[in-house]
Amino acid sequence: MTQLTAEQLSELRANLHQQRADIRHRLQNNEHYGLQESMRDNSGELSEIDNHPGDAATDLYHRSMDISLLERDEHELEDIDAALKAMDEGTYGICLTGGEPIPFERLAVVPATRYCKEHNPKQTKPNNRPAEEEFLTPPFGRTSLDENEEQNGFDGEDAWQIVESWGTSNSPAMAESNEIGAYEDMEIEADETEGFVEPWENFIATDIEGNNVTVVRGRSYQHYMDSGEGSYLLDPHGKEDGED
Repeated sequence: MTQLTAEQLSELRANLHQQRADIRHRLQNNEHYGLQESMRDNSGELSEIDNHPGDAATDLYHRSMDISLLERDEHELEDIDAALKAMDEGTYGICLTGGEPIPFERLAVVPATRYCKEHNPKQTKPNNRPAEEEFLTPPFGRTSLDENEEQNGFDGEDAWQIVESWGTSNSPAMAESNEIGAYEDMEIEADETEGFVEPWENFIATDIEGNNVTVVRGRSYQHYMDSGEGSYLLDPHGKEDGED
């Protein structure tokens, strides 16, 4: 049995009638979101086939949005009518799932609800995606092999990096990080090494037969050592003791 007082029921009934009247008035004034006319008549175009397909796509998008708005209003009217019927039957204010009374505070905000907060049907976003999108996850789809620890060859990501190096519409202003200051920094894995796997391979050299290993103490070598990856103490020709 409902715990609501006669005064509370009267207030909630008045709210439901007002909501129903507002929805019906809105639907009547906007001709059910313009859906009573054809899309061609609603847009004012002589034909939906013109020289600008983008215009037709925009009209179709707005048409789909109007249908969604109309369906929402129709669902609200159904909920309101069900709530008013429950009032007449004396079952209003009782959760349909748990059977416990619905607090007046909740009914005052959502008078058409038939569920308490705990048992309110959850509205989850549908996850029905085209099967083709399976090839887009992870990025670059089935051609991206970075997840394979043994992969060090050319793959889809490398192909994109080559194309991306010629420029995209992305600018440093669109970067999420404040540390991005150049266009080349916007590239995917911009700091990725090229032509070698390990950083030290960039400054290690051998003769044509793979013998006589030498160290090319250039910028890559300096960066490698300063980043803590290596130790000057292990390099007999590196920095002298006490040198910064």
